Amino acid sequence: MKKKHYIGRAITFIACLIFAFAFLMPTVLTITNSFMTETEIDANYGAVFGTANTGKTYVSEKVNLKFIPDKVSFSQYITVLFKSPDYLFKFWNSVILVVPIVFLQLGIASLAAYGFTRWRGKIRAAIFFFYVILMLMPYQVTLVPNYLVSDWLGIINTRSAIILPGAVAPFSVFLLTKFMRRVPYSLIEAAKIDGASEWHVFTKICLPQCRAALFSIAILVFIDYWNMVEQPLILLADETQQPLSVFLSKINAGEVGLAFAVATIYMVPTLLLFLGGEEYLVEGIAHQGSVKG
Repeated sequence: MKKKHYIGRAITFIACLIFAFAFLMPTVLTITNSFMTETEIDANYGAVFGTANTGKTYVSEKVNLKFIPDKVSFSQYITVLFKSPDYLFKFWNSVILVVPIVFLQLGIASLAAYGFTRWRGKIRAAIFFFYVILMLMPYQVTLVPNYLVSDWLGIINTRSAIILPGAVAPFSVFLLTKFMRRVPYSLIEAAKIDGASEWHVFTKICLPQCRAALFSIAILVFIDYWNMVEQPLILLADETQQPLSVFLSKINAGEVGLAFAVATIYMVPTLLLFLGGEEYLVEGIAHQGSVKG
């Protein structure tokens, strides 16, 4: 029995190792290839895109996956960080767009979730069901209505066209409502007996109990909007206002090395956020906002 147990654990470990390698390989390749020279990148991967009279066409060639560069070069980073400030401008465009969305969405979602938690009735159930339907719709379905509303408000080609729809997205409202419903009602009743107002109950009782959920949602929302492409392409015609994710979605021939360096820099905020908030993320998802004893 012990032998079978060890064999089973070994198989599980090997399977997990294979999956971990498969998931980490693109990230590792991106980081290591960013330190290669443009010549070495061309030699290993060939012409990924060929330019024809009709535009870009994909060229299928033999690819030599290489993790360790023959010669470490910082030329790509020097170009991105010093010689061509456009990349840094686009990076800060991403920050300017995403950070307000995260904070506004958490603030609005917290108030809405508290209202859904404290307000009982059929109307609340209908409105909450409407939120769930909106959450299930992919962004591509609501892109045209968002464009029409933004055009009516006169905010097309401004950052508000991205920030305002993101601030009122239903995803955070749905999750926070589920978390707040798990806060013991006895705590709220005790606070009300002591003379606490609704605002006091919201800020001193509910929000502290949902701390893990708030961190989890903040990480998920940040990663989601940090990688957005469709919204800025449609709503921001001015390329000077577009985030860096748009550049990464349309790489030209001769810019593959730069793209590796830019992608590595672009991964840093999400990796730091995930590593710094991993404990809260796991706790928020695992415990569903339950109260510790």
